[in-house]
Amino acid sequence: MSIYAIGDIHGHLDQLQAAHQRIRKDGGPDAPIVHVGDLMDRGPESRGVVDYLMTGQAEGRPWIVVRGNHDRFLPKFLSDKDWIDPMLSGGAHWLDHPGLGAVATLASYGVDSDQPRDEVWAQARAAVPEDHARFLSSLPLYYLHPLALFVHAGVRPGVGLRDQAEDDLLWIRKGFLESRDDFGPLVVHGHTALETAHHHGNRLNIDGGAGYGRPLCAVVIDQNRAHLLTEEGRVPLQPE
Repeated sequence: MSIYAIGDIHGHLDQLQAAHQRIRKDGGPDAPIVHVGDLMDRGPESRGVVDYLMTGQAEGRPWIVVRGNHDRFLPKFLSDKDWIDPMLSGGAHWLDHPGLGAVATLASYGVDSDQPRDEVWAQARAAVPEDHARFLSSLPLYYLHPLALFVHAGVRPGVGLRDQAEDDLLWIRKGFLESRDDFGPLVVHGHTALETAHHHGNRLNIDGGAGYGRPLCAVVIDQNRAHLLTEEGRVPLQPE
């Protein structure tokens, strides 16, 4: 048994398609793939990423997509132009925080962000397909597989899976990243960008920093083993 996973995409459709090609080469066209969220923001083709993943699922591809913190900005904005994510320090709005990547996401839908918020909101509501907003809003918060638990940011140690808060599943760092707890299944996550995928024993971080210009990570997980997929083949990811 094997399962594949792809880290934070951040609007890089070309990298996503290349990662799928590496997986196809390793596991065939029907390989199950989990995407750990952050489809949107920063990169140039957020709309294309959503289209590509929605089309693949509609065609019956065994693709699972879990929600990332960046995946709730656009649908929340469409329903409430003044919504601010409670997990953002300083209370910054998605449009006003230069590091969040709203400008690139809206541009991929043909919306110019350099205008008053009311106008941006009106244009976005007209430009973003309703099925895109529904897709993003309905993404599951995690995916539990016999080989691993897939989640965007991580889990709160000591809290049962069904009792985890959405804000933790999408945003947690402190309390999770330094934990040496045995979470039961291996936790495969993104959210905290590294130079490449890294195995910490109880968790596997697969956010290689595509949102910051680095390569998008694709991994394969077998029983008690994990490998990074490269153009040359599998590279073992050894636990610390």
